[in-house]
Amino acid sequence: MGWFDGFSWAVHEVQGIPLAARTGGNAAGPPLLLLHGFPQTHVLWHRVARLLADRFFLVLPDLRGYGDSHLPSDSADHAGSSKRAMAADMVALMRQLGHPRFGLAGHDRGARVAHRLAVDHPGTVSRLALIDIAPTLDMYAATDMAFASAYYHWFHLIQPAPLPERMILGDAKAYLHAKLGGWGSRGLSYIEPEALAEYERCFCRPEAIHAACEDYRASAGIDLDHDRASRAAGQQIACDTLVLWGERGVVHKLFKPLDLWQAQCAGQVTGRLMPAGHFIPEECPQETAQALGDWFSTT
Repeated sequence: MGWFDGFSWAVHEVQGIPLAARTGGNAAGPPLLLLHGFPQTHVLWHRVARLLADRFFLVLPDLRGYGDSHLPSDSADHAGSSKRAMAADMVALMRQLGHPRFGLAGHDRGARVAHRLAVDHPGTVSRLALIDIAPTLDMYAATDMAFASAYYHWFHLIQPAPLPERMILGDAKAYLHAKLGGWGSRGLSYIEPEALAEYERCFCRPEAIHAACEDYRASAGIDLDHDRASRAAGQQIACDTLVLWGERGVVHKLFKPLDLWQAQCAGQVTGRLMPAGHFIPEECPQETAQALGDWFSTT
């Protein structure tokens, strides 16, 4: 199976904005939505999708602010880049595709969208998988020198526009490569050439860099407001949740993801270390596909 053979690509009009997505796999299988993170696009899932295509109907979108999807305009509170807005996009997209209830897996920023989606729309998610994150609120609350050094981009990208945008545009490709090769991932050798070319095409544009900064600005502001409100109201993830994290990554070194996610989940939480840095679906696709396949095949 070659580069997304058997998958269709389309731009869907969802909630008044364009969202790009690939769909494919087993049309009779259970629907599974796979969400990418920063600084990537849906092609993060290529190797995993190839391994899951015979068992699931797969939906691989570009989140708003990334890839070929809508790039939000500025607003004072960055609401257009909030995880709540991104989650609503995904629910609307899946309903448009005929799947009001579905399995949901996310990596990095996509996992943060998946978390918000599961809290805001509990009836839509049959099972959840979160890859290499701890809850945003807990990560910010635990900030120390080690975390700020490892995830400095969390604090750089949230600075007021256009400072971080201009700095990144000084050498956008070098910045992108540094991110993709960091966080325990040991360089770029794990990335397929087609995927790297897509990341470069999509990221190295002024409007895309600005949209990524807006994503992080939202996470440091309105997203934290939403998380605090949900916790105050006792709102939790209702479904069973799988947590995967990389043995060479920052989350493993600085946090206890199972404990942190169990505190946010009314269902059962299980998970394990993966033999990777941060970019787990590309670094160890066989192990990732096995874990997701087993998890989402159980009802």
